[in-house]
Amino acid sequence: MFKRLSLVLVTLTVGLLMITSPTQAEQGTAMQLAADSVLENSLRNVRDKDNTTLTPEDQKETKKDIKITAHIRQKVVRDKSLSVNAQNAKIISRSGTVTLRGPVETVAENMKLQKIAEKTRGVVKVDNQLENKAP
Repeated sequence: MFKRLSLVLVTLTVGLLMITSPTQAEQGTAMQLAADSVLENSLRNVRDKDNTTLTPEDQKETKKDIKITAHIRQKVVRDKSLSVNAQNAKIISRSGTVTLRGPVETVAENMKLQKIAEKTRGVVKVDNQLENKAP
């Protein structure tokens, strides 16, 4: 009986090791690819942690600022000529000053987002920090 129990235990252990080993290898490869990818933005995230740049958490919670941000966001999302990156740009309103941040595909998209923000009622100033991927 003890022999059988030992044999079952060894078989289960070996089977478990065989199942998990390829999974760990695949995860390691996926992590390696992610770190080498152009989508990797860890440096940008580190930059945003130092409190010298505005992030969406810095959005003022006044009705006016929320309304400004919502209006700009609606205009940007409805504009189907804009890339997904442009539609996902950070829009931060603080006392009528709108900060635009994030990557956009072209200079034209950059200018389009700035114009949308400038034309929005209640906007006093636009701080354009958008990053162009292409000229």
